[in-house]
Amino acid sequence: MGTAGVQIVSVSLGVLGLIGVIICCAIPRWKVTAFTGANIVTAVSNEEGLWMTCVVQSTGQQQCKKYDSLLVLASDLQAARAMTIISSMLCTLSILMLFCGADFTTCIENEDVKPKISLVAGVGLLLAGLLVIIPVSWSAHNIVQKFNNPLVHSNSKMELGACIFVGWGAGVVLLLAGGLLCCFSRPKSGSSGGTAKYYSNSAASAPNKNYV
Repeated sequence: MGTAGVQIVSVSLGVLGLIGVIICCAIPRWKVTAFTGANIVTAVSNEEGLWMTCVVQSTGQQQCKKYDSLLVLASDLQAARAMTIISSMLCTLSILMLFCGADFTTCIENEDVKPKISLVAGVGLLLAGLLVIIPVSWSAHNIVQKFNNPLVHSNSKMELGACIFVGWGAGVVLLLAGGLLCCFSRPKSGSSGGTAKYYSNSAASAPNKNYV
């Protein structure tokens, strides 16, 4: 696959990862009620996200309430807010840079600069993937640890929500896109910047003759 094909695939993966990060950040499905033990009342379930908590009834009605204060949130959710927002912004900037510096576009005419721009975009996608995987894994660890804690009542136990898995998938996709760019975005050999110019010696060696 040529460089242009790799860049097209990376752009597609980057857009897919960006959509996953936005879904992970916006939808309140990080934690859901775990119906275990004596907790057999499934008519109402609780869902928690980064920005609000929701109560979903079996009839489909849903009531959500925003968190009253940032200080009441756990440390993992506070970090997840910041990291997911930074990840989405960094991912958007990297995709725009990649699109401008790609071989299949004419936004930048300099062929020596394009690989460098693609490499910077690849590093940005790698960082964006890490910034979404870290908070998702941190929250998942806390949820599993609390779920396995025997001191926690069964009615208070939560399990992993859909956004945790979406965040993992988005992070892996962004890492894949960034890895492809970093592997294939290399300066072309024989670029114009290092081309040597050769001149014929015949003109220099020939004596200047004046004919009358």
